[in-house]
Amino acid sequence: MKSLNIIIAAFRALRRNKMRSFLTMLGIIIGVSAVITMLAIGQGAEYSVKQQIASLGTNVLIIFPGSQQQGGIRVGAGSMTTLTEDDATAISTDCPAVAFVSPGTFSGGQVIAGNLNWGTSIQGVGVDYIQIRDWNVQYGNFFTDQDIKGATKVCILGKTVADNLFPDSDPVGQNIRIRNVPFKVIGVLSKKGQNAMGQDQDDVILAPYSTVQKRLSHYPYLRQILVSAVGPKEIETAQKQVTDLLRMRHKIAGFEGDDFTIRNQSDLASAATATSQILTILLASIASVSLLVGGIGIMNIMLVSVTERTREIGIRMSVGARGKDILTQFLIEALVLSLLGGITGIILGIVGSKLISNFAGWPTFITAFSILLSFGFSILVGLFFGFYPARKAAMLNPIDALRYE
Repeated sequence: MKSLNIIIAAFRALRRNKMRSFLTMLGIIIGVSAVITMLAIGQGAEYSVKQQIASLGTNVLIIFPGSQQQGGIRVGAGSMTTLTEDDATAISTDCPAVAFVSPGTFSGGQVIAGNLNWGTSIQGVGVDYIQIRDWNVQYGNFFTDQDIKGATKVCILGKTVADNLFPDSDPVGQNIRIRNVPFKVIGVLSKKGQNAMGQDQDDVILAPYSTVQKRLSHYPYLRQILVSAVGPKEIETAQKQVTDLLRMRHKIAGFEGDDFTIRNQSDLASAATATSQILTILLASIASVSLLVGGIGIMNIMLVSVTERTREIGIRMSVGARGKDILTQFLIEALVLSLLGGITGIILGIVGSKLISNFAGWPTFITAFSILLSFGFSILVGLFFGFYPARKAAMLNPIDALRYE
């Protein structure tokens, strides 16, 4: 009953000055809502980056030809003619940590369908390409090993290409001309969207790499080899196995550098994620300053309250209230202010995050951790900044308090 009476007294004291109590809570409300909103924006950006990187494929390694040196001048990555179809076959059969392999080459040009045309890139790939890129065929079918062996003139359209060449009809079964070479459309890829660099992944045509080599690019070597590891933990193992195998196949001595380059997608993902996390921490740190300001506001108002209620404190002490009772009452008042402000701030933070997502088009992602962190921090702020005024009230001399005017 004694504890209940203290709580009731604390609520009565706050109700006597409703406007002042609300203005005191306002700092906590703004602080909590700002922290939740900033964390939601940061988490949304991180989630968006992860999704864009994931859209590039699953556990992917990309193997490029190395840099060629001519007369002391290094031409640049991809200038050497070192990667062959046999290299891709060897990786598939001799590297246990590798799940899928797709030889790759590319070309470009104007594509014509009826009276419409569209300039795009033509990717020559293997049958494992859609598994590596985690990309489904929405309509029709993907080409087969027989198409690879026979260099069949078939292709699969990206969604952007299909919409521009066949806006009002089904592309599957239709014929198109790529640089005056006839191709039959056997499928349309599902929509992939933009990648992490903002490029439209759907603006592409896939064809057997052997067909692109013989019919379009007339280049016998591979431009790249896409490799997918059996799992995320085996990416480094797969990279080492591929490196050792290619060095052996290309007869590279131990002291010589590689004549190829392997790019690890997990490195890109780690760097992008780290950047997003730093952004999230920065935004949350800036927003948390308003929580500290709100805590200072609570301390200020509680000190004013102690001064205004000095005679009341003296009367309570004279009828038997102890110092810890006074301390508890003022701590409860500070805690109630921070709790109510925290709850209101959480609601406003969630609403604000949704509004930003809907109207500004910025991705937001609210987690339970951000809510609990903001709420817990608001409680700590209330207790920390409320303790000094409460202790000051508890240390008052009853006689001096009763004489206070």
